Amino acid sequence: MNPITVGILGSIMLLVLLFLGMPIAFVMMFVGFLGIGYLASFSAALPVVANTVYETASYYPYTIIPLFILMGAFAGSAGITAKLYQSFDKWFRRLPGGLGIATIAACACFGALSGSSVAAAAAMGTIAIPEMRRFKYDPALAVGVVAAGGTLSFMIPPSLGFVVYGMLTEQSIGKLLVSGIIPGAVLALAFVSVIIIKVKLNPDLAPVTPGSISRREKIRAFGGVWETLLVFLIVMGGIYLGYVNPTEAGAIGAMALLLIVLGKMKLTWKSLSAALLEAARISILVLFLVAGANVFSYFLALSTIPTSVSSWLAALGVSPYLVLVIIVVIYLVLGCFLDAISMMVLTMPVIFPVIKALGFDPLWFGVICVIMMEAGLITPPVGLNVYTLAGVVKDVPMTTIFRGAYPFLFAIFVVTFFITVFPSICLYLPSLMGR
Repeated sequence: MNPITVGILGSIMLLVLLFLGMPIAFVMMFVGFLGIGYLASFSAALPVVANTVYETASYYPYTIIPLFILMGAFAGSAGITAKLYQSFDKWFRRLPGGLGIATIAACACFGALSGSSVAAAAAMGTIAIPEMRRFKYDPALAVGVVAAGGTLSFMIPPSLGFVVYGMLTEQSIGKLLVSGIIPGAVLALAFVSVIIIKVKLNPDLAPVTPGSISRREKIRAFGGVWETLLVFLIVMGGIYLGYVNPTEAGAIGAMALLLIVLGKMKLTWKSLSAALLEAARISILVLFLVAGANVFSYFLALSTIPTSVSSWLAALGVSPYLVLVIIVVIYLVLGCFLDAISMMVLTMPVIFPVIKALGFDPLWFGVICVIMMEAGLITPPVGLNVYTLAGVVKDVPMTTIFRGAYPFLFAIFVVTFFITVFPSICLYLPSLMGR
């Protein structure tokens, strides 16, 4: 068989094994091993697998992942999540859908401390949904706001999505993280716009919260935000100005939040061990996903499929943006069946060479890719944020949560369109970085 046929058969085997329930990391590693063995030799395939796992685990920037997870865990232990919500509640209470707006703002700020969207959805679900219920908010709107707001942690740095994309494509993780700042803020504003429009059209969805807040109380409410702003400025400011690399910034952020927790005397052995275990669990998960993707990428490179697909698309003479639309649709379909990180590692070996061949900026595509991963977090039937909320709010059906999240999915598409038309939205800040 010629290499392309082997590559196609290997891809089909991969999909079959996935649908049979085999973990995606081991599927990619297994199929990659068989493919390399057939196209080269099995004596060459074994060292490729061993070296890939070792090199992935010893890759210095990889240490940023447990540090970002620890940042989120320490922020939760310090009670920062609840303080953020309480502060924004005082600022936005009198606006249409004020509690929903406060939830989005708190999710955005929590995203500046944690790269885990699931953690954001769980944390805000326990805090914001009871409040919105207390003031008679529509159940679908309440859960939809939290499900959508939780996705912001995947875009706003520190973001695991950008870290994994950078590892898979060998792009600057620092520049990728900075590229997500403005799009993350724009997406948060788009979510706020959805809430305001829905409530303006139907005020019964979110009755105005009673009580007025004085200017003095609003100023005092800033006290619930300063910790988040300080840590975010230290971490992202250090990366942006070139004083520290992303891994060093993650260590500084984790240490700063640990000191805050210790200062508040809220650190317990139980919370510390839980944070360390979660950091280890997610780090090992991502390690094997990336290692599996790298082995599979090596197999695909031997099969010449990526270069053949790129050459075929170039020969078609169609607009690069039409190809981009097709890629976006593929991601939307995959988002219905795979989690965000798995979707990225599965597609990047084929998609990224095509993106480079079409002349698109890799940083810009990284933002597009992460936005599509966000959409996958709230699309049925495998929306992880929706499943997380269903576990937190046990009396709300998942169909209601998906229904509440649909309008915010539309906002994601609108933001994707604007970033495509105006790529400077995500490229401006990275272009100013020192290194």
